[in-house]
Amino acid sequence: MSDVLGYAGKRVIVSGCFSGMGEATARLLLDLGAEVHGLDFKECALPLASFHQIDLRDPATIEAGIAAIGGKIDALFNCAGLPGGGAFPPLDTFKVNFAGTRHLTECVLPLMGAGAAIVSIASTGGLGWSRRIPVHMELMQTRGFDGAMAWAEAHLDQVAEGYAFSKEAVIVWTQFSCASLIKRGIRINCSLPSPTQTPMMDTFQATAGKEVIDAAAEPLGRYSTAAEQAGGVVLLNSALAGIVTGVVLPVDGGFMGSLATGQIDISKMMRRAEPA
Repeated sequence: MSDVLGYAGKRVIVSGCFSGMGEATARLLLDLGAEVHGLDFKECALPLASFHQIDLRDPATIEAGIAAIGGKIDALFNCAGLPGGGAFPPLDTFKVNFAGTRHLTECVLPLMGAGAAIVSIASTGGLGWSRRIPVHMELMQTRGFDGAMAWAEAHLDQVAEGYAFSKEAVIVWTQFSCASLIKRGIRINCSLPSPTQTPMMDTFQATAGKEVIDAAAEPLGRYSTAAEQAGGVVLLNSALAGIVTGVVLPVDGGFMGSLATGQIDISKMMRRAEPA
């Protein structure tokens, strides 16, 4: 079969490669012939070209990891993330899901040329982004990791439990960045997964409530798999995607379409798990 996706021999970086969607993405890219460099807090068991331990809460480790990889990078897959709902301190969740992810991307960009692509895993939990665009545009004006964190610390009411706001920020950042990056021939997109059976699912159910999570999986009738989510992000960064950029792609088994046409009881998703 021809290399229709265009990954053979390409140098790519996958953050969050230890488990879940990141591990599935790295595995798929290896199967497609890419040279895969992994980043994570925990070591990955896959036969990667290189692995570097980083902590997305610590910009120095991000910078060291990217410097160690070096060379030309054809694609970046931002798959690392933390859940919210009190499972982690809100600012830690914000650091990993947005501030650290953006900083990692900014460290990789000097290694990218025309034809390169970036994709981040956002979430259907970030669907509230359009209701607070002015707030997010303030955040978009910040510079670097420290700038994002200074803004977050001054707006703890907006950051709240960390997860929803950080995923909203990924969505807005993707759309905000696309026009400037495409002038350099670089594309940037993000995906919106439906509930996915990964090691974080137990935490999501405990903090958000199983009924809330299940409502988002209603059209498909089951949770998606990490491999199914990997397919979406690999497609977005592939040669087939051409000039596709600034796209927020639902990979959700029909959730968004069903929500838009009133086929899901949104009241279920507005509830939260009762405190223990």
